[in-house]
Amino acid sequence: MIRIAVVIGSTRPGRRGDQVARWVHERAQKHAAAGAVTYELVDLAEVGLPLLDEPVPAAIGDYRHEHTRRWSELVASFDGFVFVTPEYNHAMPAALKNAIDYLFTEWNDKAAAFVSYGFTGGVRAAEQLRLTLAEVKVAGVRSQVALNVFTDFTITDMTEPGTFTPADHHLPVLERMLDELTAWAGALAPLRRREPVRS
Repeated sequence: MIRIAVVIGSTRPGRRGDQVARWVHERAQKHAAAGAVTYELVDLAEVGLPLLDEPVPAAIGDYRHEHTRRWSELVASFDGFVFVTPEYNHAMPAALKNAIDYLFTEWNDKAAAFVSYGFTGGVRAAEQLRLTLAEVKVAGVRSQVALNVFTDFTITDMTEPGTFTPADHHLPVLERMLDELTAWAGALAPLRRREPVRS
């Protein structure tokens, strides 16, 4: 059984990412082969990590705080991730970068897929996220869902989240992306079974 986390990468009040993540989660569960893969929502707003406060580098694995140990256990339990990220100033949200930086070996030899959103589809945030995850040994799949705030949401007031109304063409891309993610997560399983090496 492959376990995939759908990670809500924004913690901003009034965010749009929770709607997107629920769509991903619902569609993924419908698309999943019976008994082969499960999906779980992980909301960074609920995880509630403070700005990185561990005195020892993550690669050492000597966690001093209970919130870090809880996050470590949660991330370690998954084989892959779908990161749902907005684009803030050409980049991923600080909360998402912070959550990644807390850990190291828990991310190693896993796979990731990306669903981004923003005025230009959030693609620059996803590209930055790919680079960050590569450093913690996460393999990113090629296919990606890029959602445009102007065409994939119904918004009458930009100060409000609006309603997520994705165009039909996103669904086959999402399903292809999930198939790639499942395949990569499965292919990397032998590496995850090795004893982790601490720096």
